Amino acid sequence: MKAKTPMGKLARTFVDEGNLVPDEIVIGIVAERLSERDARSRGFVLDGFPRTTHQAEALQKLLLPNTLDLVIDLAVDTELVLGRLASRRVCSVCGHNYSVQSPPAHNWRCDHCGGDVIQRADDSEEAIKVRLDAYERQTSPLIAWYEHRSLLHRVDGSQSPNAVFEACVQAIDDRSSES
Repeated sequence: MKAKTPMGKLARTFVDEGNLVPDEIVIGIVAERLSERDARSRGFVLDGFPRTTHQAEALQKLLLPNTLDLVIDLAVDTELVLGRLASRRVCSVCGHNYSVQSPPAHNWRCDHCGGDVIQRADDSEEAIKVRLDAYERQTSPLIAWYEHRSLLHRVDGSQSPNAVFEACVQAIDDRSSES
C-alpha cells in the first residue's frame, strides 16, 4: 500500500473501511513480494499472512518445492489486543510506531523524522472489533491447520515487546537447530 502499486491501492480501499483485504488481493501482494530476490535468497518473515486456510494452501503452492519452517502464533487476550491497537499511533511519514502511553517527545511529532503522529483509520475501536470478529471466524481454524502439520509454535503475546521478540527468536533458533 505504501508503494501505491495497483494491488496496494486496491487493498487500501478495504483497510480504510476497517475491513480485511480479500484473499485474492493479499495472495497477489505476497506472491509479488516473495518473488523478489532478497526473499528467495535470505528467507522471510510474514506477519498477518496467511490468515485463512485458503491463503495457507496458496502459500504452500507459492513456495514449492520448498515449505515453511515455522509458524508462530502470538497468543493474546482479545481485550488486551483491543486496548493495544486502539492506543497505537503511527508517524504518517516514516511509519514509526508510538502509543498513547508512549507518545513522541514533542506534541505528536515523530522523534525520528518530525512527521505528524496519527491514529490510523483502521485502529479505531469499531474497526478493530470488525477485524477481531473476522479473526475468530477465519483465522482460528488456521491454528489447528498448522498445528496438524507440526509447524505451529505458540508464544505468549501478552508479555513485553522485548520478551515476545526473544521468545520468537528462540523458537526460530530451536527450529533451525532441528534441521
